Amino acid sequence: MSIWSSWKKRANPVDGVEERHTQALMTSLVVMAWLVEAKDPYTGGHLWRVSRYANLLASAVGLDRSEIARITLGGFLHDLGKIGTPDAILRKPDRLSEEEFAIIKTHPIVGLRMVAAHPFASLVESAIASHHERPDGKGYPQGLKGSALPLDARIIGICDTFDALTSARPYRSPMQLERALGILEEGSGTQFDEKLVLLFVGMGRAGRFESIRGHSHDGIPMHECPACGPIIAVHCDVKIGDLAYCPNCTQEFAVVGDPRIGSLTPTGNLGVADQLAAKVDMRLVREAVTSMALPFLPGATQPNR
Repeated sequence: MSIWSSWKKRANPVDGVEERHTQALMTSLVVMAWLVEAKDPYTGGHLWRVSRYANLLASAVGLDRSEIARITLGGFLHDLGKIGTPDAILRKPDRLSEEEFAIIKTHPIVGLRMVAAHPFASLVESAIASHHERPDGKGYPQGLKGSALPLDARIIGICDTFDALTSARPYRSPMQLERALGILEEGSGTQFDEKLVLLFVGMGRAGRFESIRGHSHDGIPMHECPACGPIIAVHCDVKIGDLAYCPNCTQEFAVVGDPRIGSLTPTGNLGVADQLAAKVDMRLVREAVTSMALPFLPGATQPNR
């Protein structure tokens, strides 16, 4: 019996205690991932985007609701282990040395250790541990090959790479859509699962990613600091006049105009410690947890695969 089947069998649909417990446990994981992401100023919204891409790709494969939700959760959590990666490596504007890349390659195992004692660990272990594995066996950390790669890791590996290509990094600007899709095609069958790449590229060329690519949440475009390049986080509930801060140079910006079109203007001030501290976007977390937990709550029906 799967962990979710066991959970639902014990659940009490009358008092709702298990529903709240399920959502609380899932929230703890998503918040933890959000705080880890805040370490890297260049990846704002990366977890949300990867989870959304993974949701679309898992749906296109034809998986049932519980598997789609599980893979979506894995997309949020895949980079948990970067908590152990020094900031100097995450922010380095040049090519990493062999020693630095060796440190980066430890993040799947570090992430696996972080969730080891969590009740839902078995749901996301393969997404965390294996999203950098490759069908040709040249990935890390285990060098898994072919069918040994779990489906969720194959899905998230494609989505993770696509988002990295289409987002700004310390060493380059974001790639255009077609160039990024072309790179995925070039790696089909070696770096990426051939059938999954075919599905993903088809969705990309059909415009399925336009509300995700370049956004940190539905309708919230990403903002790059004009002074130094990293992502400036703008929360879901942003209003005209709200302030936001570059996590790298600490420059302060004010939201002007329609926040969902996106316009920030520098105020000339620098943020202080409290203003610069990572703040979890709890509305986004609640929305994500609600959608991912819904298939597992008592009374939820599961369609046939």
